[in-house]
This record gives sequence, C-alpha cells and structure tokens, in this order.
Amino acid sequence: MCQLLGLNCKTPTDATFSFTGFCQRGGLTDHHADGWGIAFFEGRGLRHFVDHQSAVESPVAELIRRYPIKSRNIVAHVRKATQGDVLLENAHPFVRELWGHYWVFAHNGDLKDYHPHLHGSFHPVGTTDSERAFCWLMQQLAKSHAGMPSVAELTLTLHELVPQIRRFGNFNFLLSNGQALWAHASTSLYYLVRQYPFAHATLSDQDLTVNFADINSPDDRAAVVVTTPLTSNETWTAFATNELKVFVDGAPLAQ
Repeated sequence: MCQLLGLNCKTPTDATFSFTGFCQRGGLTDHHADGWGIAFFEGRGLRHFVDHQSAVESPVAELIRRYPIKSRNIVAHVRKATQGDVLLENAHPFVRELWGHYWVFAHNGDLKDYHPHLHGSFHPVGTTDSERAFCWLMQQLAKSHAGMPSVAELTLTLHELVPQIRRFGNFNFLLSNGQALWAHASTSLYYLVRQYPFAHATLSDQDLTVNFADINSPDDRAAVVVTTPLTSNETWTAFATNELKVFVDGAPLAQ
C-alpha cells in the first residue's frame, strides 16, 4: 500500500517540513520505495514532479526538500506497487485537464478487477488501477457538469461517484483542482489544521522540530492530510471509514 500527503492552505505555504518527514517513508522508515511524486498548484499553473526511484534516493526529491515551493494546494505520494510495474508512468500523482483547470489525483489502496468503461477524453497512460479510477472520475465529472461547478456541487457529485469505485477495494485518495482538496478514506487517513496560535511540531520519521510561530503570520492556516500522522506532538483527527472531506482555505468545510 502507498502513503498520501495533502496540504490545503489559506495562503501560499511551503511544504518543506511535511515533505521532509514524508519522504522518509519512501524506503527508509517504511517500505514504500516504488516511486514517488508531488504536485504544487500556483494560480492556474502546476509544478509536477514524479520519479520511479524511491523518495529517499531520488535526486529530484532532494531538490524539492531544498527548494521551498509555495502553494495553496499540494498533493504528494510515495508508492508501494500493487498493480503496475515500477515505471515513471505509474508514479502518482496523476494530472489531467478538465474545464480549463488542472486536476491532480493520488491513491492508496488496491482495486481488484477494476476496469471501468472509458469512452471519453480520459484514458490511462500507465497500467495502475489508480489511474483508471482517476480517468473514470474525470469522465463522470465531465458528464455531470457542463462547466466548472462550485466546490459544494463537486462534493455532492463525488459523494455519488466514489461508492461506485470503492466497492472494488480500498480507495483512499486525494484530489485537487487548485481550489480545494478532497480526501476520502476507506481505511486510513488523518488530518490536522495548523493555525494561530502556532506551536512547535516534531516529525515522527526524522529528528526535526519546527516552531511554526517563527515562520507564519496570524492570518496563515493550513490543513494537512496524511495516511498516518507525520508528527509526534500534534493532535491528529482520524477520518471515519468511507468518509469524504473537502478542505478550502486551510480548513474542512461542513457538509
């Protein structure tokens, strides 16, 4: 199984602290060594990095850890292959365009015998169940709405679509269009919201502590979503089984 990391922020934020701890799970503190990737939204643009090497060995991952890219929506993934070879085209997150916006998707789980009918513009490049699920979601969203709907409308549609996929197996995922971050848990996802008054945070996977009061202003706020908690001294909230949440401006929206 894989590991997911997502950030949704009120103001552009760099993910160096979270990504540094997360990368250790890509072959050092855990066995997810079959590739990794990360995507940063910047306005309507997107920076997208993937590698078939493990996150702890990849020079591209080292570049990201040293270069503080700031974004309001970030999706990252370290892979333990269950379907599809260890190849660049099978590395998450995956990216597609819909309604003139980039969409980013990463999945943790295993969908058994999942081969949806794809008849529109969205087809997988690689051979993973994850990319097939993403293409089907994009296809069905395009069928359901003529143009970009509101976050609330998109959430309602996803509530209808997601159960049609998760009946094939575990379907933990992160999805973002740069406006919001959707997160769904079949088995394991946790989140926290960092906001004023900020405090110290200590990584679980590396000996590193940051005082967020030193690097944030009172108006900053960030929601962090992860497969298992990244820090040892913060309070993380577990998702309920089969729960879908949406985060906007660094906080979960009431549904």
